[in-house]
Amino acid sequence: MAHDPEGDQTVPETTGTATVRATGVLRPHAEDAFADELAALRAADDRPRPPRWRLSPWAVATYLLGGALPDGTVITPKYVGPRRIVEVAVATLATDRALLLLGVPGTAKTWVSEHLAAAVSGDSTLLVQGTAGTPEEAVRYGWNYARLLTEGPSPDALVPGPVMRAMAEGLTARIEELTRIPADVQDTLITLLSEKTLPIPELGREVQAVRGFNLIATANDRDRGVNELSSALRRRFNTVVLPLPATAEAEVDIVSRRVEQLGRSLDLPAATDATDEIRRVVTVFRELRAGLTADGRTRLKSPSGTLSTAEAISVVTGGLALAAHFGDGVLRPGDVAAGVLGAVVRDPAADRTVWQEYLETVVRERDGWQDFYRACREVTQ
Repeated sequence: MAHDPEGDQTVPETTGTATVRATGVLRPHAEDAFADELAALRAADDRPRPPRWRLSPWAVATYLLGGALPDGTVITPKYVGPRRIVEVAVATLATDRALLLLGVPGTAKTWVSEHLAAAVSGDSTLLVQGTAGTPEEAVRYGWNYARLLTEGPSPDALVPGPVMRAMAEGLTARIEELTRIPADVQDTLITLLSEKTLPIPELGREVQAVRGFNLIATANDRDRGVNELSSALRRRFNTVVLPLPATAEAEVDIVSRRVEQLGRSLDLPAATDATDEIRRVVTVFRELRAGLTADGRTRLKSPSGTLSTAEAISVVTGGLALAAHFGDGVLRPGDVAAGVLGAVVRDPAADRTVWQEYLETVVRERDGWQDFYRACREVTQ
């Protein structure tokens, strides 16, 4: 990423076909980071588009899954997984049913929802972040209280929420962690999704969704029992389950791609060769996640954490920072050992025992893993 030495202006930098435009922004929105790819797809896309969609469903799927356009432009994969899952998700958004992306933590639910909104509407920022304290106003609308006190309820005092804006403009709204939102706030979505209208009783009016509007929600299936979706609300969604990567090679590919992107955005010097350590971290996470070694010979205890692909990306990125700033730029076992320990040992009592057993019964005996074993033993003491 290039910087303007005379100021804080944006200097586009091309990395493959993706152009990161917001130099001063730590994490550009998908529509900004991949603006060139989206523009190339729009130029080449001659297929029918639903109302107000920036791309056809085929082009949206190509944007997420990657591919090559007739002019030679390479579209980088944003999601590595079964093609049918992406096709079902995109087809859902082309109907009047909302989309619920469900999965364990770290299966790229937020990542996929952001890129879907960017490709469909060109705007991924109409977002409601679900928490235990998310109020009804975040889903519907709020008020400018200074104007409300002086003028009373009026259109000028109304502050539209992201979902309301999406309805009025025919865009795609996003709700993260839907099952974290209190049940009574969730229920405000029922009329909105079934009738495609948002009543504003204070003004005696309503906002009706224009064509092109839809909603993507994500939910963590580890949160079952927190704020379960009512059957009435669940019926308003088409649920797509995002699985963990099916194979170690697929997970290594995902981690490698995301680590490279994050390294560029953080201006980390490129590691000489990080593949071996990425594969090692992925192997550890997959084996502990499954409770079984890759060769199927040894049963293992699983720790309390999820050990997701997202956590593997975080561990490797942290290791690259260590290698770049305190080493010789080569990612080594000592650079990732502390990160692996932190990801595995979430419960200091139970998880530490699981980790020590894994070190002694698996890592210690594995050919070529002696440096990793010693590094992990050093940080585990």
